[in-house]
Amino acid sequence: MAISLLGLTPLIFVFDMSRSLTFYRDLLGFEIVSASPEVNTAEGRFSHWIWLRSGAVEIMLNTKYDSNERPSQADAASAVHHGDTAFYIGCDDVEIVHDQLTARGLKAPRPTMAPYGLKLFTVKDPDGYEIVFQEVRRKEQAVE
Repeated sequence: MAISLLGLTPLIFVFDMSRSLTFYRDLLGFEIVSASPEVNTAEGRFSHWIWLRSGAVEIMLNTKYDSNERPSQADAASAVHHGDTAFYIGCDDVEIVHDQLTARGLKAPRPTMAPYGLKLFTVKDPDGYEIVFQEVRRKEQAVE
């Protein structure tokens, strides 16, 4: 019997939870599924772990540092290392997604055709992870 897998939810470590939540929730439109209890610290009230969902797409954010241990600036090397990680988000019409997200304030280049034949656009989150919105062709749309 085949294993029935239901999805994949990456967990990424973020420098500033408030900044990341603003990006994923307010700009990209994700909703909070669950979060660790809010903690009141010198950095303000925030959760150390948040599970987000938009449609069938999920991601979990976890703070890289414990309460009151975060340095004043992010380590520049972290963003460089995050550059080798990309999250591809499929969508029916990448032009509509682009228009809706840029209307919310997301700075993103216009969609282009990738060498492998799918239309997409790429942005980086506050920690340097690549988020790629890619138009998904249905079987009936595929060119043979």
